[in-house]
Amino acid sequence: MSDMITADLVDLDLSADTKEAAARSLAERMVAQGRVTDLDGFLADVATREAQMPTGLDGGIGIPHCRSAHVTEPTLAFGRSAAGIDFGAPDGPADLIFLIAAPAGADDAHLTILSSLARQLMNADFTAALRSAPDAEGAAALIRGDEAPRAAGGTDALSAAPASDDSASASASASASASQDSAVAPGAASAGATAGRTAPAATGAATPARSATVGPAAGSAEGPFRIVAVTSCPTGIAHTYMAAESLENAGREAGVEITVEPQGSAGFTRLDPAVIAAADAVIFAHDVPVREKDRFAGKPTVDVGVKAGINRPAELIAEVREKAARGETTAPAAAGQDAGTPVERAGDSTEGYGTKLRTWLMSGVSYMVPFVAAGGLLIALGFAIGGYKINKAPSVMDHFIWTQADSWGALLFQIGGVAFGFLVPVLAGYIAYGMADRPGLVPGFVGGAISLTINAGFLGGLAAGLIAGGVVMAIQRARIPAALRGIMPVVVIPLISSAIVGFLMFVVIGKPIASAQKAMTDWLGGLTGTNAVLLGALLGLMMCFDLGGPVNKVAYTFATAGIAVSDPGDSAMKIMAAVMAAGMVPPLSMALATTVRGKLFTPTERENGKAAWVLGASFISEGAIPFAAADPLRVIPSSMVGGAITGALSMAFGATLRAPHGGIFVVPLIGNPLLYLVAIAAGVCATTALVVLLKGLRKPAPGATPTGTADGGTTPTAPGRKEQPVAA
Repeated sequence: MSDMITADLVDLDLSADTKEAAARSLAERMVAQGRVTDLDGFLADVATREAQMPTGLDGGIGIPHCRSAHVTEPTLAFGRSAAGIDFGAPDGPADLIFLIAAPAGADDAHLTILSSLARQLMNADFTAALRSAPDAEGAAALIRGDEAPRAAGGTDALSAAPASDDSASASASASASASQDSAVAPGAASAGATAGRTAPAATGAATPARSATVGPAAGSAEGPFRIVAVTSCPTGIAHTYMAAESLENAGREAGVEITVEPQGSAGFTRLDPAVIAAADAVIFAHDVPVREKDRFAGKPTVDVGVKAGINRPAELIAEVREKAARGETTAPAAAGQDAGTPVERAGDSTEGYGTKLRTWLMSGVSYMVPFVAAGGLLIALGFAIGGYKINKAPSVMDHFIWTQADSWGALLFQIGGVAFGFLVPVLAGYIAYGMADRPGLVPGFVGGAISLTINAGFLGGLAAGLIAGGVVMAIQRARIPAALRGIMPVVVIPLISSAIVGFLMFVVIGKPIASAQKAMTDWLGGLTGTNAVLLGALLGLMMCFDLGGPVNKVAYTFATAGIAVSDPGDSAMKIMAAVMAAGMVPPLSMALATTVRGKLFTPTERENGKAAWVLGASFISEGAIPFAAADPLRVIPSSMVGGAITGALSMAFGATLRAPHGGIFVVPLIGNPLLYLVAIAAGVCATTALVVLLKGLRKPAPGATPTGTADGGTTPTAPGRKEQPVAA
């Protein structure tokens, strides 16, 4: 903090009458000290941040702040206004104004220290000392923590300024001893607890979850009411941590145990799942989406903006306790649903390496698939409109006639080709993103583009993404000189990681991967007869094994990789056709089974069967999941048999497909469409017959239609046996 603010950056007689004038006055001091390179550009960034949400806080505080490319190093300027300046706070003008300037991509250590300052603004002794500071040097010393403000009783309030590790530890010991000897007044307890926490060290680590714990109330056998909270704001520098501090202080005063997860610019540390599970309620105080929000599902929840967490924390705690008393909870997370996106879940410490690897790869695939779908459908439509020689058409930039169908076909084909050109870079970029977050994007995209350049294709993209993510993760763990930390995310990491990935792809592994890609392409091109049929059966088995799970995605990704080129081979298009046909079989089969033998299914399953018609026709294999979850030993093997039959027949019939998705809606774009539909029908009939047979060998499902009701009759109840009501 010592180099962030000096006496030259303090104005105790700030004469500005608007927040824009105040920001300009303080920013001019930063320019004079060489901390800001472009005054107007920096002020534009401040105004942009201010437009997102007013930065005025209750208690007469204004904290305009932003991250800007015009800032050379993290800087803090302080101004004190006698008349007050309106920063949009509910209680009126602000007389204490802090202008916080962070470089674009500021290193985590400096952001953590700035966030520590933001938390101190919730301390009344700290703000009172600033209001009475006699000179600029004294005010700067207070903010830096060189001097401790005087508490109301005349003693040093060590918690009022960002504490060093040693002083904070000493304060913690003193606070713990005091709490054992006597009861502490709420205000003192708050100060002691604040002093007892260790200020975040300038290590660049993500801000850990913070906990304010109060012992069980007297006579309570169950312990205190437990709350978990998440705070976040668009910039993640000030409001995030001030809301966390405010909630913790209010929690101590209310006698509850509250643990806060600040999701700030320095990253965040996930709350222990055991802490979340044990919590009685949840508070979200945020202005940006909560990451991994599903972790908190199924609990009483209050969801508000971050300023509410700062200004009225006691009300939020009271409100969430009332919801808990009424039993009012949010919907629980769906069974098997991931907590957050694949990127957000990547690297969870509780996951094994295999799980992480699959998550990283699926991250890349999930971002790639929309490009595959859009590009593939556009190319397929181009062929349908312009014929199969449309790929030889000249550029529509040079030749386009509005009234000719061929021109429109060429336009669609060429747009689709451009979309396809992004597939491998997007795959590689977002695999790296899943591993290392945003710093992985640049080397990932560069590696993916190189993979296209050297004809390493899809396999090269996989390797480039994994290498890029690994390189960035290694750089992030290295000890970096303080002078370089501010430019790490925007200069150093992209430069070094791109150079390393480029070297490895061009010189070391690119050629072997390109050879492997060519060998795989040649092998697919040579598949004929029995080999092609067996491959179709294998892909069909995989598509129906876990209905949208990892095995299903492997088969689908293998197929889309084959057509993800401007001119795919005939074998690649046959594989794509077989994969889509097999993926349609399970939901269509369940829909047909519930139609022809409804008595074998519960009322809920019969309703799901109606939806499965549409899902199956749209190539959404997940439509069969409710049936597989309820009866996996009968549904999954039956689906795999039907999928294998369909995949094998599709390959045998030579059906081709240029589009990677669409179901029956792209049948006009399929080669040999009638035989393709025959292959699907054969698999659906086989699966339906097996499901009906296997389910018929056991007693009807609970809630199933009794024999005879379809004809208007009833089934007699066995003597002495009482019918039980069945919940649908």
